[in-house]
Amino acid sequence: SQMLRMNAILFPEKRIGDLPGVKVGDTFFSRAELVSVGIHKHWINGIDYIGKVLANNDHKTYNLPLAISIVMSGGYEDDVDNSDDVIYTGQGGNNLAGDRRQMKHQEMKRGNLALKNSIEEGNPVRVFRGHDLRHSYTKRVYTYDGLYKVVDYWAERGISGFKVYKFKLRRCEGQPALTTEQVRFCRGKLPVAPSERGLVCKDISNGLEVLPVPVSNLVDNPPCAPDGYRYINKIEIDDGIVLPPPALGCSCKGLCVDPKTCSCAKRNGHTFPYVDSHGGRLAVPLDAVYECGPNCGCGPACINRVTQRGLRYRLEVYKTQHKGWAVRSWDSIPAGAPVCEYFGKVIKSDSLDVKSDVYLFDLDCIQTMRGVDGRQFLDYQNGKVSCESRDAEDAEHHGQAEFCLDGGECGAVARFINHSCEPNLFIQCVLSTHHDMRIPRIVLFAADNIAPLQELSYDYGYALNSVVDSDGLVKKLPCYCGALSCRKRLY
Repeated sequence: SQMLRMNAILFPEKRIGDLPGVKVGDTFFSRAELVSVGIHKHWINGIDYIGKVLANNDHKTYNLPLAISIVMSGGYEDDVDNSDDVIYTGQGGNNLAGDRRQMKHQEMKRGNLALKNSIEEGNPVRVFRGHDLRHSYTKRVYTYDGLYKVVDYWAERGISGFKVYKFKLRRCEGQPALTTEQVRFCRGKLPVAPSERGLVCKDISNGLEVLPVPVSNLVDNPPCAPDGYRYINKIEIDDGIVLPPPALGCSCKGLCVDPKTCSCAKRNGHTFPYVDSHGGRLAVPLDAVYECGPNCGCGPACINRVTQRGLRYRLEVYKTQHKGWAVRSWDSIPAGAPVCEYFGKVIKSDSLDVKSDVYLFDLDCIQTMRGVDGRQFLDYQNGKVSCESRDAEDAEHHGQAEFCLDGGECGAVARFINHSCEPNLFIQCVLSTHHDMRIPRIVLFAADNIAPLQELSYDYGYALNSVVDSDGLVKKLPCYCGALSCRKRLY
């Protein structure tokens, strides 16, 4: 207020588009800072716009009011955020002083009308995202995520039963990439069901998973679901491959409780690999985790069967602007928790003419952990997993894996998880039905605490120039993960 009275605002007049000196990724620790700089001039309202009263000569040609910026901070229960595509709920009718639920119908005026006019005018709108930050003096932080354009709007009945206006915004191209850490779940309120807008499939697994896996698509027009594959919830074996015989198993009864007497625990270094927290969390990554199997005397509730219980977190497959399909969780995932297993068909590596399918996964516990094809060694420290690359000599020493897991023709939700140079998941080889390290199960675990609606990712582990086409020419694929340490190429 004092800066307003002193005319000390950095950008006192309302402007359209980027402002000099304000870059994508810049953070502000309060709405007051946004106001004092002049990049969003409302203390409470999420929509800032140019009205007819404050318009200058540069704005006279526009159909006013015209939206110039929005703040997404969890103020409305109907918001949907896919980072590149946003479904933003219009203003009005919600209980800002209480539980923020909608209390009455919204009207097409003020900020709502401004966003509608922005569709016709095609002007860019600045987007800020707010989320909790313990170290901020306001316990909040607001990140500038660049320019978006309003591409569509409609009215629908919201979660609380009142009419709300929805506005679809799409991020303008040619801007710095968003990192996954910049797009966070803001309110701590978990989704109950997928938004009907953009929903293309209620359960892509067709009931094969313990929890349904919905699919949303706000990018394609008309929206469509993934196709060209068959969903499975267990690995399939190619003709001519014989699985190893089942392991003998432990003689524990009911639950495995004593690592000194459990034969499965002895294989894990005379300890159980999981801690009994949040349904079981991996204490430290191992070359291979030996879980109890079909011949063990313990039951399904055993702490050493954590990855055999199916999905524990509500996952959603969704379409992105540049990376194709992606996966996120509606729930918070603690570090060390199993997220999903990579399913596909087990085939022999030497049966492949060219290694060029992004859904192929080399199967070998030792090779996976030691860096074959650029994979990374995982070191679990302080609740997080840090990655340390091994040199190519070590990889060449171990040669090619005998078997591959092909998730192209058949697979599960893991086949839609994207690569990242700074992943929040890590690969863990697990042995349960047998102990042959050539054909492990591939399970993805959380490398850190993962917030709801954050994209899930792991390092695909391709070495540069390692993928060739049918003519033997090196293929190159750009990486769009947006991480600060991005290698710029997937392979």
